[in-house]
Amino acid sequence: MSNQRVRLFVTGKVQGVFFRQTLKVMAKKNDIFGWVKNLKDGRVEAVLEGDEEKISRLIEWAHGGPANARVEDVDIRNEKFTGEFSKFDVLY
Repeated sequence: MSNQRVRLFVTGKVQGVFFRQTLKVMAKKNDIFGWVKNLKDGRVEAVLEGDEEKISRLIEWAHGGPANARVEDVDIRNEKFTGEFSKFDVLY
């Protein structure tokens, strides 16, 4: 298992559709730490840290999102793993 850190920017109809809350549930199930928040421009931003394979599952999920979401794009940026998180938060 190798640890990984990614930053996601999700574009489309991703606010007001429980994207952040559902991502938090998925992250907890997969032992992924970090945070997710809405951006003023309508996108959702998330930082994910954890096992590379489990992060891949979350990225795959993010391409579809929850039932009412309409994801147009997921911009994935690899970052240096820091291990700074001990939980997964929804930021406001």
